[in-house]
Amino acid sequence: MARILVTEPIADGGLDRLRAAGHTVDVQLDLSPAELLGAIVGAHALIIRSATQVTAEVLEAGSDLVVVGRAGIGLDNVEVAAATARGVMVVNAPQSNIISAAEHTMALLLSQARNVPQAHAALVAGRWERSKWEGVELADKTLGIVGLGRIGKLVADRAKAFQMRLVAYDPFVSADRGRQMGVELLPLDQLIEQCDFLTIHLPKTKETAGLINRDLLLKAKPSLRVINVARGGIVVESDLAECIRDGVIAGAALDVFDTEPTTVSPLFELPSVVVTPHLGASTREAQDKAGDAIADMVQLALAGEFVPWAVNVDAAEAHENLRPFLPLAERLGRLYGSLHRSSPDSFELVCQGDIARYDTRILGLAVLKGFFSLLTDDPVSYVNAPSMAKAAGIAMREINSTDTDEYVNLITLRCTDHHSISGTLTGSRREQRVVEIDGHTFDVPPSEHMLVITNDDRPGVIGTVGTLLGAAGVNIADMDVGRVADQDRAVMLIATTTEVAARVLDELRTAPGILSVVELAG
Repeated sequence: MARILVTEPIADGGLDRLRAAGHTVDVQLDLSPAELLGAIVGAHALIIRSATQVTAEVLEAGSDLVVVGRAGIGLDNVEVAAATARGVMVVNAPQSNIISAAEHTMALLLSQARNVPQAHAALVAGRWERSKWEGVELADKTLGIVGLGRIGKLVADRAKAFQMRLVAYDPFVSADRGRQMGVELLPLDQLIEQCDFLTIHLPKTKETAGLINRDLLLKAKPSLRVINVARGGIVVESDLAECIRDGVIAGAALDVFDTEPTTVSPLFELPSVVVTPHLGASTREAQDKAGDAIADMVQLALAGEFVPWAVNVDAAEAHENLRPFLPLAERLGRLYGSLHRSSPDSFELVCQGDIARYDTRILGLAVLKGFFSLLTDDPVSYVNAPSMAKAAGIAMREINSTDTDEYVNLITLRCTDHHSISGTLTGSRREQRVVEIDGHTFDVPPSEHMLVITNDDRPGVIGTVGTLLGAAGVNIADMDVGRVADQDRAVMLIATTTEVAARVLDELRTAPGILSVVELAG
């Protein structure tokens, strides 16, 4: 089993799940950068939060790493590009703290509107300052939401209960979708002119860094109050402090900062600013959910299975209607590799039926994962399979069509003038079936050990095959015969319960009526 290095506090429930699965969980907290380089050697997985810096140097030292798991959302402390280049999967837990973050946003919104922290501090210090800390109501005020993702949507839902008018900026959300949510979509310049409160729910990227700056804030109403529970650096802190100090806007409430941890900021000197030390995810429920979620993601990655929250897999998140087809696509990739017996320059992945309505790139990754797992002893994942294909000079063309002749859904791998193989899922249990090889139709569940036998189409040949396999102690789990129209040949597809020895394969190839025998590894 794998060794999992944990460098920051994770809820015990998640770690216990990993131990129960048989993995070695090595908890080493508060490591220096130099100590981390030593500890990462021999680790197959690394679990972190926001403090551990996973640099290219760390990834190079962790030559056995399969996955880096971030128990939370942000990945500012992980060099994702370097991980991808080394074939290391990076996963996070994007849904673990969304409720906590949304609720903390509302807490800061209310604190900013009613000056709760300032009034509390004055009273416990012996000052009754009732008139000084007059606040404003949220009802009928305009809340501008920058980023209408998971957390932004939850904030919108909660703000409706306070009878706030909602406007939002998100270039990836359509106006129709906004109307369905009761939110008016606006360009950022127009939004800042209209809102009384502005809350930010964006990831920090090169496009969003410094997005909320002095030039933008100069367009705001003097009543504007800014709330940021997203990522530090999206708001230019010096510009924000200057605008509050000059009366350009009324105040701010921040949970995140450009540099963390920090105890020094020009914002800390301003009485109309509320600050908290990155508490957005600091609830017991969020911590438990993050620990459980990242444990599940790491287990999937170590098992070589599809990981829903992998951030560096070159495909959209698999739609729930596609996920049952991932094992089939991977199995077809393996079978195709053994059928082809060499690396083609290119081949096609054809997805037909209902599945063609979705983004099927993840099925292509599953095919490559299966194909290369047959050709190398190195670990093959959804992350490094594309780089393996590029290094091997193999191009895969993807074709989607909603039309099928016989099947609701069909996945086909084919190479011009060479081989093809098709598979589908059948019945309520969605069982895998191989239904075509090189133009011959079958209906056989794929197996770890399969034979494709081409033979003369005459009586007795099937009996000869059964006799030779039986004499060798090889049991046939399933088989089907596909005939060639207008030819005196037939093709048998046989699934065996054990591997067929080379000696037996030679006997089959030399038996009367047998034209060829190809062993498939599924």
